[in-house]
Amino acid sequence: MADSVGLVNLGCAKNQVDGERMLAALQGAGYTVKDDAALADAVLVNTCGFITSAKQEAIGEILEMARLKKEGKIRAIIVTGCLAERYREQVRKEIPEADAVVGIGGDADIVSVVRNALAGRKEELFPEKTELPLCGERLLLTPSWSAYLKIAEGCDNRCSYCAIPMIRGRYRSRTMEDVEREARSLAENGAKELILIAQDTTRYGADLYGEPSLPELLRRLCRVDGVEWLRVLYGYPETVTDELLRTMAEEEKVVKYIDLPLQHCNRAILRSMKRGGSREELTALIRKMRKAVPGLVLRTTLIAGYPGETEEQFDELCSFVREIRFERLGCFAYSQEEDTAAAGLPGQIDEEEKQRRAEMIQEIQMNIMQEQGERMAGKTLRVLAEGFDRYADCWFGRSYRDSPDVDGKIFFQAKGKKPVPGRFVRVKITGCVDGDLTGEAVEQGDEK
Repeated sequence: MADSVGLVNLGCAKNQVDGERMLAALQGAGYTVKDDAALADAVLVNTCGFITSAKQEAIGEILEMARLKKEGKIRAIIVTGCLAERYREQVRKEIPEADAVVGIGGDADIVSVVRNALAGRKEELFPEKTELPLCGERLLLTPSWSAYLKIAEGCDNRCSYCAIPMIRGRYRSRTMEDVEREARSLAENGAKELILIAQDTTRYGADLYGEPSLPELLRRLCRVDGVEWLRVLYGYPETVTDELLRTMAEEEKVVKYIDLPLQHCNRAILRSMKRGGSREELTALIRKMRKAVPGLVLRTTLIAGYPGETEEQFDELCSFVREIRFERLGCFAYSQEEDTAAAGLPGQIDEEEKQRRAEMIQEIQMNIMQEQGERMAGKTLRVLAEGFDRYADCWFGRSYRDSPDVDGKIFFQAKGKKPVPGRFVRVKITGCVDGDLTGEAVEQGDEK
């Protein structure tokens, strides 16, 4: 019987894609892939090392696998991903139960790493970050109808609070031809929604083609048969061009949704973060985007409690959120990350206060989303059906307004013919509960 492997995947969708490639390589080498990692011979813990809470989660998962190993339920633990890359020596010394610690550049060698680990040979592998494969077969962890498509790796922005450039290296775009090939493969596998991701999607192509080239890439991907939705996550305000907005407005397959992490609105805070803009400039950009792309859903991410953030600056951020009325928003309490420029700044704010500020922003946003949702009553949306919730006794899915995992869902009743997961259905909105829309199917499972 072939040895088996399992994956505990943590962190962002970009890390998930790396995990999917490692699983495909292992399956291709003859290993059986277990859905439940606790039932596998070898377990990959693909970690996040971005902020303190993510690191704590990763360590907790590794220690849980160590417990299972001690009990004889699994044989080997392989630690991969950002935590392994960032804290090489610490992971090796502090978690001796790990049989292998592999930096991101070692993903391509995962088959030999697992083989050695199961044979009882400890290993530490840290090739250059640029050795991380940008393409290759994947064993999807998402439903077949929705898949992430990573178009670049690394980051050149050097924001003061962020460790990603240290962990992931310089920005590297994939060629349009390479991205298009993978998109066609995913579509042939049944993907109706492709979600474009990178550390900075709107910078795509600047390193290869001399200028940001996301609009051209989107237009090419729109020609891929079978794809219904193209969604853009993790953009950067400075590279939102007029051409990108025209493409979003003109191309039917490009959903009117973009994730654009702004982090703050106060000019002084943004300068300290080594980011551009101001409240006035960001407000003007958002107005321009909404005018150019009717029906645009704008998601953003903010940081509360950045070093030196005064009550007045925080109040300005709250006022900005109330004024802009983002359709989707997440707010994180600032995490003091060693070796980043912001970590040594004066005016560090205590954890309780940072959490209070982040929760206040989230409360403001929840009220906005509830109000927006209630105004959707009576409208009909095209919804990608995803399944049936037996506890709520209703179906659920997403419209173009919701990205998987980070946004909400639409919960709806369907009389007569049952919706088919992975197919589209028309849903008439009847209400909103805690920011999630509710409704009734008016066309059931007949759309492709």
